[in-house]
Amino acid sequence: MRVLWRYKQWQGVLRPSTWSWLAWTGLVSLVLNVFWIVFSIVRRPQPTVFDRYTKLHSLPLVDEQSLTDPHPLDGHGNVIATSFFTDEFATAIAALGHSLNRVNTTARRLAMYIPEQVSPRGLCIASATGFQPYAVQRISPPNGGAGIFPHFVDQFTKLRIWELGEAGARGVVYLDADTLALRNFDELFALPFGLAAAPDVYTNKAWGVSFNAGVLFLRPSARVFRELVAAIETAPYWRHEAEQALLNAFFAAEVVKLPYAYNANLAIKAYSRKVWEGIKREIRVVHYTMVKPFTRDNKNYALVPMDELEANARRRSAEEGGIFVEEMEIWAQTWHETYKLHGEKLRHCLTLSNKPGHREA
Repeated sequence: MRVLWRYKQWQGVLRPSTWSWLAWTGLVSLVLNVFWIVFSIVRRPQPTVFDRYTKLHSLPLVDEQSLTDPHPLDGHGNVIATSFFTDEFATAIAALGHSLNRVNTTARRLAMYIPEQVSPRGLCIASATGFQPYAVQRISPPNGGAGIFPHFVDQFTKLRIWELGEAGARGVVYLDADTLALRNFDELFALPFGLAAAPDVYTNKAWGVSFNAGVLFLRPSARVFRELVAAIETAPYWRHEAEQALLNAFFAAEVVKLPYAYNANLAIKAYSRKVWEGIKREIRVVHYTMVKPFTRDNKNYALVPMDELEANARRRSAEEGGIFVEEMEIWAQTWHETYKLHGEKLRHCLTLSNKPGHREA
């Protein structure tokens, strides 16, 4: 070692002093501590709805009336509902409706919409494949929408699915507009519970306890609706996720968890290819969360003309590293069939006004 340092001194490098060694030791220690702090923050378990759980209702867990129904899969009382609050989602609902035709569901279909925000053209397109338009009044978000993601400011209106008993519904399967039915799921109407939903998945988190509100089974109830609306301003929930966070807080301890196959959120595939392959053959509903085949991008949800939708879905399949090519092709083919079978009606829709709130004479 002494010979080595003499060689270094000959090159002009001085032997490090005790202070320089202390400085290096301190720097290394600081770096290690910073790394440990960052690692601890990243690896810290994510907060859940149970971390600040509050009992928000005293509703019964089981719907007693449903237990007396000898034929729960039949009848006018079974409803598949969706919602759209701007024209941008009208073509998605048309595609969803066609996918429901393919799987031979026996349930009625209702598409909730806000009359002031949807045009005659959008309403016509959304109802072209089997959904019956169902006008509802908008439910305003808390605090004027402060802290809520812009795309979610109308989503509290979705709570009106609990009012569908007024339309004769006994059991409701709710589907977001950005879903497609791949297999029949009428068996859900036999559930005797107030709410059932599949667990949510985020690409930056481990498997969690919260549920995704894009696919729900529920028993309509005026009482539940009143209590949900009353909780909008007061319940402890993360406002940025709007009605989904509220529902998770409200039903945290009572929701019945469905298998992932009933809400095959694309985030599942992004997080674990193995899980996706494991559920693939049983998927009832695919949920286009991360990439929406019917919008230009995920920022403004810009309207895509009907004759460009197939190409748009295939173009967007390149996003997220191209991992959703198969799922985007499924949507593209579904739209191709939709337009082939219902093209005459859809083309007629284009002759109607695209002004939101306008009503044709």
